[in-house]
Amino acid sequence: MESIDVAIHALGLMLEPSRLLFLSLGVVCGVILGIIPGIGGLSGVALLLPFTFGMDPYTAFGFLLGLAATTATGDPIPAILFGVPGGAGSAATVLDGLPLAKKGQAGRALSAAYMSSMLGGIFGAILMAALLPVMKPVILLVGAPELLAFAVFGISMVAILSGKSPLRGLVAAIVGVMLALVGSDQQGASLRWTFGGLYLYDGLPLVPVVLGLYALPELCDLLITRTAIAGSISESAKSGILQGALDCFRKWWLILRCSWLGAAFGAFPGIGGSVIDWLAYGHALKTERGAKDTFGKGDIRGVIASESANNAKEGGALVPTVVFGVPASASMALLLGAFQMHGLTPGPAMLTKHLDVTYSMVWSIALANILGAGLCYAFSGQFAKLATLRYTLILPTVLCIIYIGAFQESRQWGDIYTLLTFGVIGWTMKQLKWARPPLILGLVLGGTIERYLFISVARYDDAWLLRPIVVLFFGLAIAGFVMPILRNLRSRGTGFVAEFGRPTIRPSQLVHVFVICLLLFALSEVPRWNESSRIVPSILGHTGLALAVLSLLIDMTRRPKASQSGDDGLHMDLESDTAHLSNRVIVKRAAIFFGWLVGLMISMAVIGLIPSIPIFVILFMRLEAEERWTLVLPQAIGMTAFVYFVFDRIMHIPWPPTLMGQVFPALKMIPSV
Repeated sequence: MESIDVAIHALGLMLEPSRLLFLSLGVVCGVILGIIPGIGGLSGVALLLPFTFGMDPYTAFGFLLGLAATTATGDPIPAILFGVPGGAGSAATVLDGLPLAKKGQAGRALSAAYMSSMLGGIFGAILMAALLPVMKPVILLVGAPELLAFAVFGISMVAILSGKSPLRGLVAAIVGVMLALVGSDQQGASLRWTFGGLYLYDGLPLVPVVLGLYALPELCDLLITRTAIAGSISESAKSGILQGALDCFRKWWLILRCSWLGAAFGAFPGIGGSVIDWLAYGHALKTERGAKDTFGKGDIRGVIASESANNAKEGGALVPTVVFGVPASASMALLLGAFQMHGLTPGPAMLTKHLDVTYSMVWSIALANILGAGLCYAFSGQFAKLATLRYTLILPTVLCIIYIGAFQESRQWGDIYTLLTFGVIGWTMKQLKWARPPLILGLVLGGTIERYLFISVARYDDAWLLRPIVVLFFGLAIAGFVMPILRNLRSRGTGFVAEFGRPTIRPSQLVHVFVICLLLFALSEVPRWNESSRIVPSILGHTGLALAVLSLLIDMTRRPKASQSGDDGLHMDLESDTAHLSNRVIVKRAAIFFGWLVGLMISMAVIGLIPSIPIFVILFMRLEAEERWTLVLPQAIGMTAFVYFVFDRIMHIPWPPTLMGQVFPALKMIPSV
């Protein structure tokens, strides 16, 4: 009863007008940062942290958590409208959100995302409040072996997320894990695949990879088809919003399950928000009726599953931060700085002496999700209409924001090179029907798997393999890897052997050949490293090489008729809209798209990003479609002003060096030169 009284008292404190005002201000900042691809809540929390110095703890944590809890509410807006994940945690939302927008149901998809985000966030906060007193012994049971098992279980989702091509998914996942091992190795002190440069010393940055794999291919297809994302909005803004909200209440049990997954996995350091949405998406795919036939093609349940888990993770992440002082995410690590600023120490005192502060954090997350959803609903109709704009109005603005978002990861030129490289890879994978989710999952969880494997062996020898939670999740992981492949073989029945004939060359085999060459090159570098540094890469490389060769042989010897019957189709990735065009036109227009990106990069390197923006916007809009000057000039000026005030004057981003700035130092007074 004492806890209930304290919780009610904390709610009263947070509803005071001054505190509610700062909480609302944090919510507005969080939603805006969520809409801008690649920026994320981490930058926002870091930016706002110094302003909390003179505040009381209740106001300070409300301000910071208002931003951190609602970034994920804004994330689905660009994901649904443009196929551009607002953050790595909204990548799964693209799979069904963008197809719904293309069907003219953007309002419905956005509404479902807002409502499921709100309900998921509230559930995560409630779960945290209920479990805080009993979470300490539970979290103490979870060590490195359990975290390793969780990560392996997450990787096992790749077979599910690869639709009817599980073997390709496993190959892509292995490549993703190996990409995660790039950089300085903590176990053997070797530099793995860094090519002698400093950029890859800390590993391959996640944000430019995600934006490259998911954002650029969708925008490239938009230029190839030269149409709007949706021809029209098939439902009125009001009816679409109402339908999306009702979808969430009809699927309340799915929201409850995915929210529990998000909150539970969010509480464990190392799992990360970048994989939680995929776990929830995979769970919905396995448990929802008929999901295997509709997910990835515009099923509202895919949006609901991803977004409810994505918002619930903040409540879970707060538990180890408050109870142990162990942050479960980067934004929670910054929150620990606020603890120190206000003289608070995470631990038992937060559950006794400062219990009111702890419950004020819970209420902050719950209230922030309600306010964030309300803010998004207020502008949902206008957001939905963006999907009907011509591609020449959308692309220049979105591409400029993507460049800035990609640059936020390490703030080096390498981020832009990574963005373009994975943009080409992602577009090729999409065109040739290779699922991209496994590659992202492998990249996110690869480092975690290696790190916790070495810790588990060092601490427990081989006894950790018999720990109950490890046995459970390893068993689920094995089933996740094997069952889709067996199901795929069984579905073919006795006709499986008859599908194979003489070797046939197909475009999809280009990816096989590229992967095989990539793995051979990677393995050629392994012998140069220390023994502990080459164990995991060697095992993964040889396994991936064997699977890639096997997949290539199967693809080459399959009869054309069998290949065209849909057996190679993917459920868990977006279908390309370019099938009605000839291959020559597709390749030509794709080259034009990436040519624009290379041109923007060169201009940035010579004169800086901000001076390049008006030039890029004007040239793109005039040369692509001869847009009227009355549209071109306001968009060029407005975009330049937005980037200047937000990123240069407010966020004080350190722009990369430019050629003009080095040759003429006096020009450095111009922003970003």
